[in-house]
Amino acid sequence: MCGRFTSLTPPQQLATIFSTVAPNPQLFDEFHPNFNVPPTTRIAAVAQDSQGTRKLGRFQWGLVPNWAKDTSGSARCVNARSETVFDKPSFRSSVPSKRCIIPMDGFYEWQTIGVTASSPPQPKQPVYVTRRDGHPLAVAGLWASWRDRSMGDDAPWLHSCCVITTQANDTMSPIHDRMPVILEADDWDDWLNVGAGSHTATPIQRITELMIPADPSILIPQWVSTAVNSVRNNHPDLIAPIKIGD
Repeated sequence: MCGRFTSLTPPQQLATIFSTVAPNPQLFDEFHPNFNVPPTTRIAAVAQDSQGTRKLGRFQWGLVPNWAKDTSGSARCVNARSETVFDKPSFRSSVPSKRCIIPMDGFYEWQTIGVTASSPPQPKQPVYVTRRDGHPLAVAGLWASWRDRSMGDDAPWLHSCCVITTQANDTMSPIHDRMPVILEADDWDDWLNVGAGSHTATPIQRITELMIPADPSILIPQWVSTAVNSVRNNHPDLIAPIKIGD
């Protein structure tokens, strides 16, 4: 799963990395690095608009499908399993036409350490996972648009998104049995291409092929402080590597 991550790269730099048009300054006013992004936070994501233009936008992390009565289920829809994404009502309508990339500088996972049959329960140790090359992670996601129909046709739209997860690779499996789907740059076009303008949408078979565990060699996991457990903590020390016992 993926329940917490970091957002450290400025939107202007993300726009360059992902070849989007210039981001709307009103959406990204007063950017501050976030070392502890929790669910339901507004985050940056890359998607293709109806004209086929690649844009960087702001989405609530926690998908709200367009048929939802309200937003109360958003926190339960931060992740979508790749194995069932075509079947689950909350996600299946977004797969063909509302795919996105969620940039993360790293994500947190929690690992159980030193537990035996006779040992007392131990708190899980947070692990911070980044790319070995230092580049942001391009995490596969889905998005949706929703508005409160009880407010009429003038109700504002809420754009939301979720992370797609898959089985853990050899690097992640000692930590957790799931991990985000991480896309390499050569695959970004296929993932984002939902068909617009002169472009034909990427076939679903190709989308399925992309939802696989990343190459284990690209990731570096490091133990970090349990201070990240509290969403109230948000500072650079959260991602400082530690040795167990420090």
